[in-house]
This record gives sequence, structure tokens and C-alpha cells, in this order.
Amino acid sequence: MDISSSTGHALVVAGPDVKRLTHKCMRTTLLGIAILASSSLVATLAGTVPAAAAPVPSTSCQVFPADNVWNTDISTLPVHARSAQWLASMASTTNLHPDFGGPPYGFPFNVVDRTHATVSVTFQYASESDAGPYPLGTDTLIENGSDRHALIINKDTCTLYELFLLSGSGSTWSAGSGAIFPLGSNALRPLGWTSADAAGLPVFPGLVRWDEVQAGSINHAIRFTAAQTDRSFLWPARHQAGTAANPSLPPMGARFRLKSGYDLTRFSPQAQVILRAFQHYGMILADNGSNWFFSGTEDAAWPDSLLSELKTVPAAQFEAIDESSLMVDPNSAATSRGCAPAAAADPVSPTHAASHYWTTTLPPRSCACACPKKIATSPAAARLRRVIRKP
Repeated sequence: MDISSSTGHALVVAGPDVKRLTHKCMRTTLLGIAILASSSLVATLAGTVPAAAAPVPSTSCQVFPADNVWNTDISTLPVHARSAQWLASMASTTNLHPDFGGPPYGFPFNVVDRTHATVSVTFQYASESDAGPYPLGTDTLIENGSDRHALIINKDTCTLYELFLLSGSGSTWSAGSGAIFPLGSNALRPLGWTSADAAGLPVFPGLVRWDEVQAGSINHAIRFTAAQTDRSFLWPARHQAGTAANPSLPPMGARFRLKSGYDLTRFSPQAQVILRAFQHYGMILADNGSNWFFSGTEDAAWPDSLLSELKTVPAAQFEAIDESSLMVDPNSAATSRGCAPAAAADPVSPTHAASHYWTTTLPPRSCACACPKKIATSPAAARLRRVIRKP
């Protein structure tokens, strides 16, 4: 007998097992709903409802769905088996470096509407770029320096446009590469494609923004760079730009987390917002560059004192984590919402490959039902658990 899995793929189960599986899943689902309802009520009363990633300033555009890997809390995931090796290759005796600040430091971004003129762009890496057109003009702010990134959000369609090595004017524009991301989608770029970043990932979702710091929370991972990377990449990355085929070097897409025991109390409230994000959402390796340089927006409001504080955080206080358990489809950035741990027959998360991580033929993990993710149990939820367990 075939039943549908939560991923839409058929799961073959022997007849007598279906009843047991269905009853178990129904009980688990009912319990999960009860616990979630109770916990949501407690959280609401306490004013601690979890916040989604902040929308793009001056728009209503959410930066990817809540279950997107960029927006997923990784604070409880296991440490990666190669964490120590990767840190050793990245000058772990140094400190973090915020690669942003007042102009000209950091990434400027542009917000346009549907009336903005669009143009065609000639790409150096045309076979791995989205054809466009792109909303460019004399008003387009471009990153200072050699990379010349341009990040544009159409606030009417909630579409993110990103370009690398952009130059031009009028109707004539060229760039190294370009990528277009619908912000309401979890779709990843085709396997093996670059973007405006070496990892084939979007840049904007990984930026530290001043408006988020002011609001008191950053609920997404942060982009950073390393001087030497392996010629491989980990989901959700789609592309590599490695210096050597060496599994002791971190691959594109590797995710690092600030250790939970690192003391944040000596930092200012503003710095703590960023450091808590490192503990809960971590940093994603997205490009080659100076070790431990993490990215943010170009904004005159950034206080020099805050940037100086962040430069005192030791890289040795970070650890690489294994987020392979979050993946439900190798071609999607959506994350698991509580399916059972991978069975022995499921693909093992590799740490090194000649050129890429997951193949396009790899099937998504399956589970018979979307069992809710385990959450901390409140006293009220515990009482509900006891009631539901009664025959």
C-alpha cells in the first residue's frame, strides 16, 4: 500500500503496519498540536512570541519563508566532524572582523518599485546567470571596491536581484554574474550554478542590518568569508570556488555557530543582538575572502564603538555544525519541521567531494507524516501530554 509522505513522495508500507503507523502519527500529531497551542499561549502571555526575519526596510517583503535555511535556528544541531580541522585552516587564533560600517564600507542595497526601468545585462558567466532583465539605472547603488556587487529589491513583486562585478550606464550594462531570487520561494539555484556570490547563494539575506540591531533581534544566518576553501560545497550552497581539493578546508555552505557558553554580558546591548544571532543562526561561508570577515549593510548609522566591540570576539569561540538533518530536498532551502531522524539507508552527509555535495538525483528524505518539531514543554503542555497518553 502506498501512502503519501510529507514531501509528496510515495512511501511503501506493509498493510498491517499502516494502521500502527497511522495511529502513532495521529497521536504524535495531536500531542504536537496540543503542546504547540499551549506553548503559543504561554509565549503570547509572556510576550515572547518568536519573531520572523525582519522584512526589507521600507517594504512588506519577508526575506524568504520562515522555514528557509537562512531563517532556521541551528543552536541545538551537532558539531560537524571536521569542525576542528576547518577552524585550524581559517586562522582560528584571530578575531572576527565586521566588514561593514559607514560609507564606503559594506553592502548598499536598493529598493525599487515596478515602475523602475529594466535593462538587459551582458554576463561573463552567462551560462550560470539569470537572463533578467534587471532594474538598473543611474540611481543604482553599487558596492565600493573590486567586487562591485549590486543588490536590488523590487518592493511590489518582492523579488531580489543581485549582480557581481557590475558596470555600465544607460542601456549598456555588463556583469560577471547575476541571480534573481523570488523572496517568497525556497527554491535554490540549479546545481553547480554560481550567483553574485561564489557559493551560489543570495547575499542580501546574510547581511547584518542596522534596523535589525535597533529592533533587538537578528533572526537569520550571517554571510562570511574564508581565505582558503575546499573544492566542494554543502547544502544549501550550489557552487564551489575552492583553492584546493582538501577536506581539511571548509567548503562553501559550511555553517559556523558561536559557542553557547561564550559570555555575552560584557558586551553592549547592540553587540549582544549580533552575538545572539551567531549563537542561534550562525554564519554561512559564502565566498572567498579574508578569514572571519562577516558582512553587513553600508550605513552611516553604524557606531564605531559597536564595530570595535565585535572585533574582540575570538574566532576560536566558533564551531562548525552539521545541518544536513534539516534538508528535506536537495534542491530546496526549506528545512525539516520535525520528521524523524534519518534512517540508516538515508544518504550520509559527505564532508568532501570532487566538485559538489548533493546530486540532483538524490531523493528527499521521507517521513510518513509531518510530526511537529519537539519544543520545550511548559507545565500546561506536560499536563496535556499526560491526558493524551491515557487510553
